[in-house]
Amino acid sequence: MRIIGKYPDIRLRRVRNSDWVRRLVSENNLSANDLILPIFVTEGKNKIQKIKSMEGVYRYSVDKLDQIVNQAVKFKIPMIAIFPHTDNKKKDSKGTEALNENNLVCKSIIKIKNKFKNIGVMCDVALDPYTSHGHDGIIKKKQILNDETIEILEKQSVLQAQMGCDVIAPSDMMDGRVGRIRKILDKNNFQNVKILSYAVKYASNFYGPFRDAVGSRTNLKTNKKSYQMDYRNSNEIFREVALDIKEGADFVMVKPGLPYLDIISKIKDSFKIPVFSYQVSGEYSLIKTGIKNKLINDEAILESLISLKRSGSSAIVTYFALDVLKKIKNFS
Repeated sequence: MRIIGKYPDIRLRRVRNSDWVRRLVSENNLSANDLILPIFVTEGKNKIQKIKSMEGVYRYSVDKLDQIVNQAVKFKIPMIAIFPHTDNKKKDSKGTEALNENNLVCKSIIKIKNKFKNIGVMCDVALDPYTSHGHDGIIKKKQILNDETIEILEKQSVLQAQMGCDVIAPSDMMDGRVGRIRKILDKNNFQNVKILSYAVKYASNFYGPFRDAVGSRTNLKTNKKSYQMDYRNSNEIFREVALDIKEGADFVMVKPGLPYLDIISKIKDSFKIPVFSYQVSGEYSLIKTGIKNKLINDEAILESLISLKRSGSSAIVTYFALDVLKKIKNFS
């Protein structure tokens, strides 16, 4: 880019020196339309449980979901994402609870869809909340079985669609699962159910508080590096995303968010498809701790989310969704 002119004829601070002019020339802004609220559900009744590793975030029993979903509706958040905290007694090596029509996710979908008509519901398709070993797939001889896992994910996807899920979100990182899920959804007349593929999910160190929230952290004895992406790499994102688009993904997800702004930008520039990002639990906890200890102020929340949008995110999954909307009061 060639810049014509020089100081003092050009003074770039002129368009920064008042709040009103900064608002006029701002390139990126945040509204409810950009946010997805994650919600944790748990067993039992009349429960709203604190999550020690994620201050300000709670688990809700199904009968208490109204409280948090009402808030999402009030602030006009377009979609919520449901994550289950499954009792260890219901977990096994194959994650069979994922296919139980009375599991936490299924009961939550029915509850929400019966009462709230104008909010989307997104559900992860993966086995880690249901397996006794904490991995996203079936294990044999210390290896995650790709094709055998997909067979279960297909059934899980159809079950969630039958319950009323709007967006199926495969987060498992098995090869070929998007195409198989799209095919079986269409075969069962769920052509309008959308697929948000976690196409770019890194084997990150920022997932710890989430694993605590869903109860898989203590079960997981080994890492997920054999199927989630290597955080040292970026070139393979093009193959991952291209394959998932070809297989029928309607949107793609980058996870985590803030450490991967370059990845979000590359995907947005290369593929004309909505790119979502996930500001994960570790990011949330770091910012929350910084605010609590007065090392940073709470405007850092807005800054972090704007940075994700600026990099190319069409929507952001964030535990700060309600906090930031209360702050900016921009409900569109």
